Amino acid sequence: MHFPSPVSIMWIADLIGARVVGNTEGLAVGINELHKVETGDLVFVDHPKYYSICIQSAASFIIINKEIDVPVGKALLITDTPFDAYCKIVKHFRPFEVAPGMFGLNSIAGEGTYIYPSAFVGNHVSIGKNCIIYPNVTIMDYCIIGDNVVIHPGTVIGSDAFYYNTSKDRELWFKQMPSCGRVVIEDNVNIGANCTIDRGVSNDTRIGEGTKFDNLIHIGHDTLIGKNCLLAANVVVAGVVTIEDGVTLWGGVIVNKTLTIGANAVLLGRTGVGSSLAGNKTYWGAPAQEAGAVKRDLVWIKRIPELWRKVNED
Repeated sequence: MHFPSPVSIMWIADLIGARVVGNTEGLAVGINELHKVETGDLVFVDHPKYYSICIQSAASFIIINKEIDVPVGKALLITDTPFDAYCKIVKHFRPFEVAPGMFGLNSIAGEGTYIYPSAFVGNHVSIGKNCIIYPNVTIMDYCIIGDNVVIHPGTVIGSDAFYYNTSKDRELWFKQMPSCGRVVIEDNVNIGANCTIDRGVSNDTRIGEGTKFDNLIHIGHDTLIGKNCLLAANVVVAGVVTIEDGVTLWGGVIVNKTLTIGANAVLLGRTGVGSSLAGNKTYWGAPAQEAGAVKRDLVWIKRIPELWRKVNED
């Protein structure tokens, strides 16, 4: 999430009650989580395992619970509870706003777009030209919909990320990180019925131009889907996944988090993806393997009883 304008790091430190070490003159341009962080961003870390990763990342400002060496030009904001500090910043710059009706504040829809009466459009939403938003669609705050987009009944765009800070030393083990990212749907996308597309935690979930969804598809937070992809029913994609251009995911495919599927890959039905896959190949099975190899293995498996009989006869 970008701030409306750059913010003094000392002002932010005062907001969260933190002590600043390093660049006290810096200006933060936004807040981000580690997978998506950019120069000028704030990021938080509260576990020694990730101290070095955060310090060496593109982040300019690190909310942390211990003083450590910091590179020149960067700053540490030291506080006992970095996660809570991060959440406080998000809630300050992106507070909850009640929508005044079925079409929210500061939202717009382009020429030729038709929104059915029972669809809900939240605050600060932009919908392009010549779109059709069918009944019972929900488009949450700050989402962006391009031109010539069709969204079928029951779909939810921009629900909160499934992203929790877990700690067993407190009464509430699972503490949700507030989602301040967006969903961006590019031009000429078709979204089927009863799909759910989660907003980014602090960045964008993006559906590329020309991509088509069947019904009952779930897309996790901060996932990037390329252009002209095809997703069949019951596909589930976890958070922070990159699906490159021209990928086809057939029915029931499940994709684990933080991996990449290369351009023009085809995943046959019920494939389970646990690691990144190269493009321009066809995959099948769980875990995903090249489909030809899986089929050859199945042929040999079917021959096991015959081979066993031959071994016993010998």
